Amino acid sequence: MIAVYNQAAVGDILMLTFAPATSKVTQETKGQVTKVVDAQSKQTLGININGVGPALALTDQAGQVFLTESQVAQVNQILQDAGFDDAIAVEQSNLVVGEVVSMTGHPDSDHLHVTQANVGNGKNLQIVSGSPNMQEGIRVVVAKPGTMMPSGAIIWDGALRGVPSAGMIVSGRELKLPGAPDKPGALVLPADFGQIGQAFDAVAAQSLYADGLIDTNY
Repeated sequence: MIAVYNQAAVGDILMLTFAPATSKVTQETKGQVTKVVDAQSKQTLGININGVGPALALTDQAGQVFLTESQVAQVNQILQDAGFDDAIAVEQSNLVVGEVVSMTGHPDSDHLHVTQANVGNGKNLQIVSGSPNMQEGIRVVVAKPGTMMPSGAIIWDGALRGVPSAGMIVSGRELKLPGAPDKPGALVLPADFGQIGQAFDAVAAQSLYADGLIDTNY
């Protein structure tokens, strides 16, 4: 789930996104809640809730938000009161510390790599990457499916040249970190930076470039 609130841009609306639209959609509005559903699969794709900014203390936010247990409970009560069966849960960022455990060449490209990235809890994601500094054993930042990037782009499951790819191994430039080189290339973290699967701490990472702890010569 991706939760976004930006009153200046779209008004007092909490927007919850669960999956991308791949076919026609239908909408149903009850009171202050509008639900968007895939017309074929009946999967809930998104929920918009009007007029909740002050109650959820979101009016100072402008972008992606991570709802607390109290805020989630309030949202679920609103959904129940509106007559919807949907319920949400507390979620951490899908931008996590990962490790590249294997890398092979892409069967249809001379510059893409097919990697297996450990994202914690015994789970590996297959991610196709074109980073020129990609190699096995490095600690990286992984945008798992369902990540909203600083640019506003949302990362979903997909495929690159016919090979499935679940997420993205990201660069410092894509994370908009100060000092990051303006070129493609995975952000390679120090081996002791965080724990595998832990939510990526951008504040802690900002000083890495200034301190020369990240190799940008690739």
